[in-house]
Amino acid sequence: MRFLVALLSILPFSAAAYAAVPEEGGINLQAAATRIMERLHWFHNYLLVIITLITLFVLALIVWVCIKYNKRANPVARKFSHNTPIEIVWTVVPVLILVAIAGPSFSNLFYQENQPDLEAIAAAEGDDPNIYPDAAAQGWITVKAQGNQWNWTYSFPDELDGGGYPVEFVSNPLQRGLSSDNLDEARGPRNLAVDYPLVLPVNRYIRYQTAASDVIHSWTVPAFGVKTDAVPGRLNEGWFLVEEEGTYYGQCSELCGKDHAYMPIEVRVVDQATYDSWISTLRSGDFEGAFGALDQAQVASNSDRADAETRLARAE
Repeated sequence: MRFLVALLSILPFSAAAYAAVPEEGGINLQAAATRIMERLHWFHNYLLVIITLITLFVLALIVWVCIKYNKRANPVARKFSHNTPIEIVWTVVPVLILVAIAGPSFSNLFYQENQPDLEAIAAAEGDDPNIYPDAAAQGWITVKAQGNQWNWTYSFPDELDGGGYPVEFVSNPLQRGLSSDNLDEARGPRNLAVDYPLVLPVNRYIRYQTAASDVIHSWTVPAFGVKTDAVPGRLNEGWFLVEEEGTYYGQCSELCGKDHAYMPIEVRVVDQATYDSWISTLRSGDFEGAFGALDQAQVASNSDRADAETRLARAE
């Protein structure tokens, strides 16, 4: 019984750490996998405190007015039209609240929208949690996500195949809301899993570019804290660094047509050696071999992790 209880208590936490998916009945943001999302978590909780205090204050005022100034308690109303101190307070206080919100908001926007200077970071010293000198020393990994109706084309401009063209593949959804859909849970969550996921290495600076071939799409991964519109004829950019291996899911966040609900994003974050092997196989043109080896490596990793959890549960 102790073994069963320990195992059941461990599994929910381990699942959350290795797969970022929406939770039924969830009331918070998805667990953060990047420093960007960690900052958004903090800002979200900061705003929640402010709006809660405002709501309680307004509620208290309403209750006070209802009790003190109803017709029974105050049969003769006083006649006045202005109160200078109150008007000053209700003008100045909201301005101060907005300033308190704007400060961290602009800071987060600046951090997210401005790509870091990797050369300066690589030479930096100290323990600033917002920079990663070791990752900066390895440089950028650039990937382009092009939105199509209704899938994503991923290409790596710096990774060339035998013909001198960038490595490129199309990531299609596994479900389209049809009776013929494959609903095998082993393939991934319904309406979120794809045939060919985007693969990226852990603890590396990723520069992503987005564009579209037809209408406006939006490349969005909640656990990364990124949401960038893919616009025809325009190249938008962003960046992130994922701190933990795992599988992360997102969806197109623009209304892009009748199959908008079936345009998922799947990102697998793996160790550097697995990524190097995967991209090398893609360069050779063996797409089935590249993704097949990736699936096998993930199955082996899940098995090792399950063995480790079992040993931990037994120990407890």
